[in-house]
Amino acid sequence: MTAIDSPRRRPRTFWADARFLVGIVFIAISIAGVWFVVAAARQTEPVYAATRTIVPGEAVAPSDLRVVDVALGPARRSYLSASALEDALVATRTIGEGELVPVDAVGGAGDARTTSVVVRSTTDVSEAIGVGTRVEVWYAPPLDRDTFEAPRILVADATVARVSRDDAMVGRPTATLELVIARADVATILGAQSDGSVLSVVPIAGATR
Repeated sequence: MTAIDSPRRRPRTFWADARFLVGIVFIAISIAGVWFVVAAARQTEPVYAATRTIVPGEAVAPSDLRVVDVALGPARRSYLSASALEDALVATRTIGEGELVPVDAVGGAGDARTTSVVVRSTTDVSEAIGVGTRVEVWYAPPLDRDTFEAPRILVADATVARVSRDDAMVGRPTATLELVIARADVATILGAQSDGSVLSVVPIAGATR
């Protein structure tokens, strides 16, 4: 009686070995990609953050900024780096205290299209109004010595740079505000002040600083 021959194993083919090697390569690439992402996320760069609220048109001095190290990734070019501060920079929009300073939030002094005026509100202003608040200026032109027209908007968008409340007048507290306005609105404000109009400053509903 003859022994039954055991089946022979098929020899490994070149293609099986190639698939194995390709799989190893893909695993290595995946590990390297994850490492790169993690390393990039941990990489920080020094950029500027505001130490106080800076309103449009104000000069941005080194004392108004502090350097912070943050991981910004591809967005790093959108913020003012610690090596890019130049002289005679002004804010082009309100920069909140602690906010990272975007490159488009500052510009050269010659690019400023705003200026500041002092307005005395004949009525008390909301407690919500502070430095950086966006407000409307309303006015009521005089008809005669004791009567005025219905109030209407004089300046639709201004930013508060300073505010001082005066509670000394019994029953009629007032406030003095330094407002940042477009240069085109200066004549309008000064005209309303010179003709005796009643001025009031109110916050813009839903506006952010």
